[in-house]
This record gives sequence, structure tokens and C-alpha cells, in this order.
Amino acid sequence: MKRIELLRRLRAAGYVEDRNDGGHAIFEKDGFRAVQVPNHKEINENTARAILKTAGIL
Repeated sequence: MKRIELLRRLRAAGYVEDRNDGGHAIFEKDGFRAVQVPNHKEINENTARAILKTAGIL
């Protein structure tokens, strides 16, 4: 999955970027766990699915 598509889905669900520390961006939403998104153009499908599951999107 392209990183930009993953970020669109997180933002559509109400997540906002809290900080960008080197290799990962941290997204937060009140009442939910923070999720880390790697700073790569392409993100492995399993990793993207795990991020979306943690975010409560899947």
C-alpha cells in the first residue's frame, strides 16, 4: 500500500499527525491508541493492515 493512501485513511478516520521522529510518523486520536507509520513510499500490506487494525479502521 502506498504511504499516502494509508495517511488519507487515517486522516479520514480523525487521526492527526502528532510528530515525525526520523523513521516514523506518530498519529493520535482522542480515545484511541497512537499509531506509528513508517516513512517509506511503499508500506508492506501486512504492516498497513496492522496499523489500520490498531487504529480501529478495520
